[in-house]
Amino acid sequence: MIGKRLKELRNKVGWSQQKSDEEAGLSYNLITKIEQGSAKNYNTQTIIKLADAFR
Repeated sequence: MIGKRLKELRNKVGWSQQKSDEEAGLSYNLITKIEQGSAKNYNTQTIIKLADAFR
């Protein structure tokens, strides 16, 4: 669910996954895995960083 919403937001603002990881200070691999629903190693801080990046 988070991955789907992340991808929607990213596409809405016209960012690539690479731009998203740069803005949020996260790794490209983590962004990709979250979007695919296969990430299991992210926490609340990760979600906060993503939210801040899309403000």
